[in-house]
Amino acid sequence: MATRATDAGTNQSVERAVSVLRALDSGRAELRVSDVAELTGLGSSTTSRLLSTLERLDMVERDPLSNLYRLSLGILPLAATAANRHPVHRAARMVLQELATRTGLGANVAVRRGTELMFLCNFEGSRAPKSYTQAGHTAPLHATSIGKCLLTGLSPKERRRLLPEPLDAHTDFTTTSHDLLDTEIDSVRRSGYAVEAEERALGRASLAAPVRDASGDVVAAISLWGPTSVLGDHTEADGQRQALTREVIEAADAISQALGAL
Repeated sequence: MATRATDAGTNQSVERAVSVLRALDSGRAELRVSDVAELTGLGSSTTSRLLSTLERLDMVERDPLSNLYRLSLGILPLAATAANRHPVHRAARMVLQELATRTGLGANVAVRRGTELMFLCNFEGSRAPKSYTQAGHTAPLHATSIGKCLLTGLSPKERRRLLPEPLDAHTDFTTTSHDLLDTEIDSVRRSGYAVEAEERALGRASLAAPVRDASGDVVAAISLWGPTSVLGDHTEADGQRQALTREVIEAADAISQALGAL
């Protein structure tokens, strides 16, 4: 659901316009005016005026047959510029593309944005399941290996303030208690990588490693993801997962070095 911004000292018109844009990114391809009004909490007439203004500015577009609204490609240059100018994106893009090609798995990089992680880019290898992950998409921190790496930069007390318990369950395998999450994050700090198996989606697993900047802080994380048949526990016997773990750690180290980490 879109955020309803009402803080004092902010420009209400800008807030409302942004809330409309966020509503159009709520998961459905196209929305009616009434749908946008419901998601934003705005009146129908206000919503209609904002959509018309955003349409003139090429931020949204209306289907000529259905009259439903969707985000316009006019937003794309702004989004692309924001991603391409982000230092982590610049440092990680080529490394991840090569990693996905070499391993045949999916490879992505994400940063923490408040209570969630946000993907900056994603590449799919030949063995990766079809993914709908795109730059800008968000995911839970506690239910992903990449999120657990990002959480290593916070203390247990900070994690509890950030993510109220119980943690949301996405499958029967999701970590839902902070005590268990503490144990997992301690393991990530010792080993330098995180493992996740079917916590976010059944049939999928991932390996991740943190990325650090010149100050040594965890500023991002990368992951390899794919089917459990490739990344599941049973692969440990033939050494496949150990080899993939080395791959993801070395890739994270390469990105960290590009960001100035020692």
